[in-house]
Amino acid sequence: MGAINFNNGLGIHDNALLVRAKRAEVLANNMANADTPGFKARDINFRAILAAESQKESSLSLQVTQQGHIAGNSRGDDSLLYRLPNQPAIDGNTVETQVEQAIYARNAMSYNASFEFLNSKFKGMRNALRGE
Repeated sequence: MGAINFNNGLGIHDNALLVRAKRAEVLANNMANADTPGFKARDINFRAILAAESQKESSLSLQVTQQGHIAGNSRGDDSLLYRLPNQPAIDGNTVETQVEQAIYARNAMSYNASFEFLNSKFKGMRNALRGE
């Protein structure tokens, strides 16, 4: 039996919450640029990122070869994808406000569900520590 820690207790849900927050930023940026000529709508492939996180977090870690190097993860904007519009605008903008709002609302609901799940996990851990 292993020791109880956050990785065992929370699983991938804390990472899911971070990805959903990042996705909310990307979708809000899309909606903010709905009238910007030539702006291309972008999105995050949540399932692919979550699958990669669940497999191994350290697969993208940088190798430290000297004492002065800082260890870190190489995570850029590789996860951002361009969205294919149903009806692109003449000015090249691919933001469809209705689609962005619907995806944003779905992402917000999923974010809240993940948050509530984590909240219940923390309550369970707190009750276990108190012996309740």
